[in-house]
Amino acid sequence: MLGTVENRSVSPVFVGRAGEMTALTEALSRATAGEPQALLVGGEAGVGKTRLLEEFLGEACSQGAVVALGGCVEIGADGLPFAPFSTALRDLRRKLPDELAAAARGQEGELARLLPELGDAAGPEPYNEDSTARLFELTVRLLERVAADRTVVLALEDLHWADASTRHLLAYLFRTLHRGRLVVVATYRADDIHRRHPLRPLLAELDRLRTVRRIELPRFTRTEVHRQLTGILAAEPAAALVDDIFRRSDGNAFFVEELVVCQESGCASGGLSESLRDLLLVRVERLSEDAQKVARIVAEGGSTVEYGLLAAVARLPEDDLIEALRAAVNANILLAVPDGEGYRFRHSLVREAVSDDLLPGERSRLNRRFAEALEADPGLVRADERTTRLASYWYHAHDAAKALPVVLSAAVEARKRHAHAERMRLLERGLELWDDVPEEVRASLRPIDYADAYPACGCPETTPLRYLDLLAEAAVAARLCGERERALKIVKRALRLLDEDADPSGGAGGKDPQRAAWFWTERSKLMSNLGRGDGWAELATAQDLVRGLPPSAVHARVLAVAAGWGMLHAPGPESLAAAERAVEYARLIKAEAVELNARLTLGGLMVDAGDIEAGLREMHAVLERARESCVRHEAGRAYVNIPSCLEAVGRSREAVRIAEEGLRYSRECGLRDNEGWVLNNLVESRMSLGHWDEASEGAHRLHRIAYSTKPRGGAHLRRAHLAWLRGELATAAEHLAQARDAYGKHDPMVQYLLPLAQIQLGVAAGQGRLADVRTGLADAARDGFPVGSQRYAWPLLLTAATAEAEARGLPSAEEGRAEALELIRTYAKRLATPVPVWQAHALFVGAELARAEGRDDPDRWAETVVALGPLERPYELARARHRWADALLARGGHRDRAGDLVREAHMVAVHLGARPLREDLELLAARARLSLRAPVAAEPEPGDEGFGLTPREQDVLRLVAVGRTNRQIAEELFISPKTASVHVSNILGKLGVAGRGEAAALTHRLRLLPEVPA
Repeated sequence: MLGTVENRSVSPVFVGRAGEMTALTEALSRATAGEPQALLVGGEAGVGKTRLLEEFLGEACSQGAVVALGGCVEIGADGLPFAPFSTALRDLRRKLPDELAAAARGQEGELARLLPELGDAAGPEPYNEDSTARLFELTVRLLERVAADRTVVLALEDLHWADASTRHLLAYLFRTLHRGRLVVVATYRADDIHRRHPLRPLLAELDRLRTVRRIELPRFTRTEVHRQLTGILAAEPAAALVDDIFRRSDGNAFFVEELVVCQESGCASGGLSESLRDLLLVRVERLSEDAQKVARIVAEGGSTVEYGLLAAVARLPEDDLIEALRAAVNANILLAVPDGEGYRFRHSLVREAVSDDLLPGERSRLNRRFAEALEADPGLVRADERTTRLASYWYHAHDAAKALPVVLSAAVEARKRHAHAERMRLLERGLELWDDVPEEVRASLRPIDYADAYPACGCPETTPLRYLDLLAEAAVAARLCGERERALKIVKRALRLLDEDADPSGGAGGKDPQRAAWFWTERSKLMSNLGRGDGWAELATAQDLVRGLPPSAVHARVLAVAAGWGMLHAPGPESLAAAERAVEYARLIKAEAVELNARLTLGGLMVDAGDIEAGLREMHAVLERARESCVRHEAGRAYVNIPSCLEAVGRSREAVRIAEEGLRYSRECGLRDNEGWVLNNLVESRMSLGHWDEASEGAHRLHRIAYSTKPRGGAHLRRAHLAWLRGELATAAEHLAQARDAYGKHDPMVQYLLPLAQIQLGVAAGQGRLADVRTGLADAARDGFPVGSQRYAWPLLLTAATAEAEARGLPSAEEGRAEALELIRTYAKRLATPVPVWQAHALFVGAELARAEGRDDPDRWAETVVALGPLERPYELARARHRWADALLARGGHRDRAGDLVREAHMVAVHLGARPLREDLELLAARARLSLRAPVAAEPEPGDEGFGLTPREQDVLRLVAVGRTNRQIAEELFISPKTASVHVSNILGKLGVAGRGEAAALTHRLRLLPEVPA
C-alpha cells in the first residue's frame, strides 16, 4: 500500500461554491426530514464538480448520513451496464450489509443483475421490456427501504459516460422516487453534451420534472482564482501571477492547478502550446520513463485499472512498478481508488490526453496485453466486469478471431442484466467483426441465445451460429431498448439476405420459411409501433410462410400475434378461429407463454362475440396461471384486457377493482408501460361511475407516466372527454388534436377512432356546427361498426342523436335532417345490445330520435330512466331525468314529479362539474318556476308513522333500505321494474330526500319501518 502522498497542486482550501454547497446541504436536510431529493450537478471538465461533491459527501458523513459513491466507467467506447449503480450498491452493502440484505430479501435473484454479490441472476420469464422495468422498480424499492430509517446519499459521477441502461434506470429513479430519506446527486461534464450526445435527451426530460434540481457550476472569478492560488502556494501570490493564470485558465480550476505546476517547474510564461492536450501532458512528460509507461497503460486500460492487471501488463519489476506509481500519485496524475487495489487518473482530461497521445500500433499492443493478461488470470478483475472488459480489449486489439466469441458472450451477460442497449451494441460489434473472422472460428461458435420464438438451428451443441441468428438477436435487443428504427433496419437487412438465399422458383421465405416468418412478424410489430402502418400486410406474409408447415413455436407465435391484431382491428369469427388455432399450436409444442397470450386474446374475442361469462372466466384463468408461473408480461396484459372487457359489458365497478389491483401489480413488478395501459382503462371506468375528479387526476398522471404513444394518446382522449362534458370546449379540442397526433394515422383501431369521433361530434355540437356533426358521423360510420364495437358505437350515435334533437327548430338544421336521422336509426338497428348498459343506450338513442322528430314522449324517457337506474351511470341518468322532466312539463301537469327529476339531475350535475347539463337544468327550472332546493323533510305527525307512505310503498322502502336495486325490488314484489321505479320516485318525494341513500339513512334514523334495524 502507498503511504502519504504529496498534493502540491491541490488547494487545501475549498474555494467558492457557497451557493451550490448551500443547495446541496439544504437537500440533505429535506431528505433527513423524509422528503427524497434528486440533484444534477453539471459543469465543464475541470471546473470543480468532483471537489464540490467530495466536500458535500464529507459534510453528509459528518451529519450521520450513509454515503454510497459510484462512477460511470469508460472502457474504450463501451460503458459497463449499470456500472455506477453496481458500484454504489456494492459500497452500500459494505457499509450496511444487514440492512441491504433485509431490503433485498425475496428479490435477490433479480437484484443480482445489478449487484452479483446478492446471488445468481436467474428467472423463468423471457427477457423483454417489462423485465427491465421490473428490475428498475425493484432497485427503487430497495433504495427506499434502505433509506427508510437513515439518510442515504447516492452519488453518481460522470454521467456523460453513462451507458444507456444506467441512463434509463436513473430517469426511472428520478421519476418514481417518492419515499425515504434519500439524496441522489449525479454529476456530468456539460461541455461534452453536444447536440447528439445520448445524455442530452435525458437532461431535457429531467428538466421537466419539478422534483429534480439542476446545478450548473460556473468558472471561478478572479477573486476565487486568487484564493485558490493562495491555498496551493500557501502564500500570497503576486498580482501579476494571478492575472496571468486567471487569463490563461479562464477560471477553470483544474487548469489553474496545471498552470501553477508549470510555473513552479520553471516553464516560461506563455511558453506552453496553446493546445489543451499539450497543456495537460506537461506534467506527465516530466515523470520518469517507467512512470510515463504506467500512465499510458492506465489510460488505455479504462477508467480504473486493478493493480494486479496493471502489473501483468506493465511487466516491470514490482519495486520499479511501485516507484513509478508513487511518482504518478505524488504528481497528482493518478489516484489510488478507495475500494480496492486499483488506480485511476485524478482527472479524466489527463487520461484522455495521454490516451490520444498513443500511437495506433501502441494502442492495439496495449489492448492485446490487457486481453492476454485477463485470459491468463480471470481473477484480476471482478467477475461482473470480466467479459465486457475482455471483449473491449480484444476488439481494440483488432483481433477479430479473438474478439467475436467474447463479444457474443458479453452480449449474453448484458441480456441477463436487462442491459438491452449495451447488448445491441455488442451484437452490432459482432456483426461488424463477422466477415473478418476465419471460417473455422465461426464454425466453432454456437447459438448464443434464442430471440423469443426464433427457431433453433438444429441441435445447439452441433449447429454453428449463423449471421442471420445474430441479426435476430440484434433486432430483439434494439426493440427492447427502444431503438425501433434500428430494429426495423436490422429486420429489413435479414429479410433481404433471406430473399437473396431463396430459390427463384420458391416463395418469399425461400429455403428458410420459418425464420422468414419470424422476421416478418417482428417487422409487423415494428411497423405498428413506429406508426408506419397497421402491420397486417407483414403478418399476412408471415402466415403464408408458415401455412402447411409442421407445428412450431414460430407458427404458434404468428397465429397468436395475428389473433391479437384481429381482436384490435377486426374482431369477429375469423379472429376467434385464429386465436383457437394459436392456443392449440402453443399447447402442442408446450410454449406456455405463447399459449397464455393466445388464450387471453381468445377470452376477449369471446366477450366481444357475446359469450361473456365464458370469455371472462378464460381471461381470469390466464391471469391466475400467469401470476403462478411468473409470466409477468402476460399477467400485466391480463390486467389491461380484463377491466376493458368488464367496462365493455357495463360492469364498471368490477373493472375498477381489477384495474386497481393491476396498477399495484404493475408497480410491484416494474411493468412501466403496462401501468399506463391499466391506468387508461381505470380512468375510463371511473368516468362511467361518475368519479370524474378521480378520473381527472388519473388522466393527468397517465400523461406524466405514459411510456409509449398509445397510453399517451389515451391520456389526451380522457382529458378531452372530461373537458367536453364540463363545457371546456377549447380545452377539449386541444386535447383531441393531441390524442390524434399520438395515435397516428397509419394504425386505425375502433377503440380509438370511435371515441375520438364522439368527442369531435360533441365539441362541434357545443359550438353549433351541426353540419360538422353530420359529416363526422358519416365518416366514422362509413365502414360500419365491427363485432364488439357497441361500447364505442352507442355513445357515438347518442351524441349525434342529441345534437339533432337540440337543433330541432333551427332553420339551418332542416336541410339534411331527415337523412341524418335515418342514418342514425339505420346504424342503431344494426348494433347489438347484449347487456343492460347498451340496452339502456338503445332506449336513450330512440328517445332522442323521437325528440328530434318532434315526438318527445315522457313514457320513452321514463323507460330510459328505469333502464339506467341500476347501472351506476350517474351522468347518463341525470341527462335522461332532465329530458323526462322537460317532456312532462311540455305535456302539462306532473309538476311535482318533474321538480323531483330536475332536482335529482341538478344535484348530480353540480357534483360532477358538468356545467352544460347544470345550466340546462337551471334554465328549465327557471322557465317552469321549479325550486332546485330539495323540500325539507317533515317530521312525522304523532299518528303518522310512515310519512303518508302506502303499504306498497312501505314494502318498497324496506327493500331500498337494505340496498336492493329496482330490478331486485321488482323480482321480490312481483312487479315490473318500471313500477318499482315509480314507487321509489314517489317515496323520495314524500320523504323529501334526493336519493336512495338518503332514504335509507332516514328510514334507519327515524325507525320508519320496525322490521328495518336502526
